[in-house]
Formats: sequence, structure tokens, C-alpha cells
Amino acid sequence: MAQLDTPETTFKRVMLKISGEALMGPQGYGLHPPTVERIAREVQTVHDMGVEICMVIGGGNIFRGLQGSAQGMERTTADYMGMLATVMNALAMQAALEQLKIHTRTISAIPMDQVCEPYIRRRAVRHLEKKRVCIFAAGTGNPYFTTDTAATLRANEMACQAIFKGTKVDGVYDKDPMKHDDAVRYDTVSYDDCLGKNLKVMDATAIALARDNNLPIIVFSLDEPGGFKGILAGQGTYTRVQG
Repeated sequence: MAQLDTPETTFKRVMLKISGEALMGPQGYGLHPPTVERIAREVQTVHDMGVEICMVIGGGNIFRGLQGSAQGMERTTADYMGMLATVMNALAMQAALEQLKIHTRTISAIPMDQVCEPYIRRRAVRHLEKKRVCIFAAGTGNPYFTTDTAATLRANEMACQAIFKGTKVDGVYDKDPMKHDDAVRYDTVSYDDCLGKNLKVMDATAIALARDNNLPIIVFSLDEPGGFKGILAGQGTYTRVQG
């Protein structure tokens, strides 16, 4: 079992990246409110530790640009549709967090002033300093970039100390553990190995951006109750991607 060598008190600001599929629960599509609420409670436990939290949520539960492109839709249009899906997910998570009395801001890379704030870095930093959760939506605002890349970009801009990638498995494996019983989990793995072995932690652009800025990526299971808080406390099972 890996142990973080950094005490929980040194993690002052982190990025939590989750997929849109994480919000759809057992129904296989869209938003599953009990699942959204469960994840919000996981975020609450870390917020209560005094950690400043950024979030990026994918849009694959509603629309994925690459799938639309594969079905004949023009790629740029498909990607913009995917960005709008991330805004819907961000608003759902914001509502769930505010039900828990956590002040939250949805910040979009595509201006839509009626529903969320535009992305202004200094303003976002100020929200974090005031212990508000900031959910960054609409990716980078550009097609051809994934929400993995957006999460890494925003994590660097916000001076986060790590990206926490919540998945359905408890770390990075040498092959898909859902399909292969002999899959081996890494305690730690380098950025270059992730790229060279195509380990599917994040897309290559995100991994390279994290590597170039020495930003660790911690991959853990979001389905494990208390997992997010536990990993920050140095407990649980996870993989740390680092130089």
C-alpha cells in the first residue's frame, strides 16, 4: 500500500478531477442525484479539513465530443457540445455542495453570465482563499482539448499542490483490471512511463503539462467511501504519478 510522504497539513490546495460518467451512477447515462450527492459529501469531508478545493468534471455522461465526431459530426462543433455538457455537470455539483452549506462557484471558460462566472484567474484565486469550492467548467474553452488537460491547466494556474484523479479503480494498472485478473497496480509511476506505456491515466497533453510543471497526479477510487479524505491523510490505496 502506498503512503503519501507529505502530511495532510501540507496539502493546502488541490484539484479534484472526475469524469462525467462518475455522476451517472447505476443508470448508465445523465445525472443520478444520489450519486452527485454522495460525491459532494466526499468533497465536504475534505473541505472540512480546511483544504482549498478546485474541481473539473467531464461531460461524458451527457455528450462526448469524440463520439459525436466519430458519428460524422464536425469535430469542433462536437467538442463545444461536450463543453456545454461539463457546465451542466458543474451546476449539478454546485447545487449539491450548496445543499451542504459549502459556498461554491462555477467558473466557465465560455462566458455565460446568466448561469456562472467567466474565468478570471485572480478572481478564482480569491474565491479559493475564501474557502469557496471552485468548479471549472467548459474545459479550456477550446476544441481538441480534453477536460484532463483543462484540469491540469487550471491546477497549475491555481497553484494546486496535486491533482486527485477520482476513477472507478484504486490506482494505475499495467492493463485494465476490469478485464484482466492479473493486472498489476503501481504504487508510483513516472510521467514518462505513463506516456511510453500508454497507461491511460490522463491524455498525453495533460501528462506532459503535469510533468513540465512537476505537478503530482494521485489516482484513487472515487467509489470508496471516505477515499478522498483518506488519501489526503496518507491512508488508502492509490497510485502517485510523479517525476
